[in-house]
Amino acid sequence: MATFALHAIPVLEPRPSLAIVGENARFPVRRAFCIGRNYAAHAREMGHDPDREPPFFFMKTAEAIVPVEAGTPGEIAYPSQTGDYHHEAELVVALAKGGRDIPEAEAMKHVFGLAAGLDMTRRDLQGEAKKLGRPWEIGKSADQSGPVGPLTRYSAGTSLAGGLKLLVGGKIRQDSPLAAMIWSIPEQIAILSRFFELKPGDLIFTGTPEGVAAIARGETMRVEIDGVTPIEVKVV
Repeated sequence: MATFALHAIPVLEPRPSLAIVGENARFPVRRAFCIGRNYAAHAREMGHDPDREPPFFFMKTAEAIVPVEAGTPGEIAYPSQTGDYHHEAELVVALAKGGRDIPEAEAMKHVFGLAAGLDMTRRDLQGEAKKLGRPWEIGKSADQSGPVGPLTRYSAGTSLAGGLKLLVGGKIRQDSPLAAMIWSIPEQIAILSRFFELKPGDLIFTGTPEGVAAIARGETMRVEIDGVTPIEVKVV
């Protein structure tokens, strides 16, 4: 019978975990779902006519998630095979409970916390995939393409009526109220749970507003979302 030497067994890196504001514990990440074109003005800038057709989702690998700590600028590498790497600032939702066919009215009871994040995108590769009718993951799930800041615990009194901004070099590029989402957070959770059994540790990137643009090596992005910890991320 064939046997394997111990040194031949790969040692897997642990999954990423996110800081929790005011706590020593950390939140382990399981999967990352992302909704596409969830702000009307962004859909238009990408050449689409937004409406209330059923939303669509794509995924990032858990390994694409880069935890960014409070008060400490994070770093992500400019990925290979692209010359058009774009920022997309987003509110990220972390789930404490999972389930299937979650009613919209019960959806927020499954939320652990909220954070500022970035859905970094190899726009040229995404554009090519769109033309060819291929999946988006090669454009969306590059290594280190999902920086996420510390989680602020969610409660029934938490306001989701704030705004979202992304600044590069102190200049605002993205600026929108969260209320401009086409599909709300409870709707996103309910719809996703029809297609997947959601699990504790899952993240949902809730979409980006207009103003997405290319970022260069050496530039630093700052994401500010009312009610959560801001993050700064440098592209190296």
